[in-house]
Amino acid sequence: MNDQQLLRYSRHILLPEIGVEGQQKLIDAHALVVGAGGLGSPAALFLAASGVGTLTLCDGDTVDLTNLQRQILHRTSSIGLPKVDSARAALAEINPDVNVITLKQRVDEAHMAELVAQADVVLDCSDNFATRYALNRVCARLKKPLVSGAATRFDGQVSVFDLRHPESPCYQCLFPEQAAPEETRCAIMGVFAPLVGVIGSLQAAEAIKLLMDAGTSLRGRLLVMDGLHMELRTVKLGKDKTCHVCA
Repeated sequence: MNDQQLLRYSRHILLPEIGVEGQQKLIDAHALVVGAGGLGSPAALFLAASGVGTLTLCDGDTVDLTNLQRQILHRTSSIGLPKVDSARAALAEINPDVNVITLKQRVDEAHMAELVAQADVVLDCSDNFATRYALNRVCARLKKPLVSGAATRFDGQVSVFDLRHPESPCYQCLFPEQAAPEETRCAIMGVFAPLVGVIGSLQAAEAIKLLMDAGTSLRGRLLVMDGLHMELRTVKLGKDKTCHVCA
């Protein structure tokens, strides 16, 4: 790290659990963020501000007026632009040292595998089950830690699925694909704006801890948030011994 970086990240470096060594791990790391919307916005902002050296952002959508209520990466002037372009400009303003790679598309599973293979941690900030299941399959196969988040209405959840640990469950264990609930997208169900900020920030926190090998992750636990009544609870997750993805 140069002097400017030492100053920029000084409040991290002051923490004994991080220090210079932990911060250098972040600078050397590569995070893949799938989705640059409600969850991806705060997640990418905190990853960049914290100094994660390389961020790959995937999103095929453009910025719409209805996004601005909660997708804090984007501005009114960004309406009509690809979300990844809007995101890259915002992240460059926060931390120009971060290398931001963008893909203006919804990637298929084969391409997803290439992206996951290059990353140290993957954040699922998508809004559809097809992407979630595909990411889970790829991360399980390649043994890459997956930080999964979801939010709709006033309800949010976040967990870590890390198949580097044989006892870890995967997303399929929690939500079997054949029994997947109906899509609950914000465009149909609505969503409380600060909720996605909280869940996306928690995803960033979990990803950063994984990259630094600090603290205890949410592996094997599901954190559930009721934003309307401001209640948090943690549910223990077990591995499904019949899961066709990770068993």
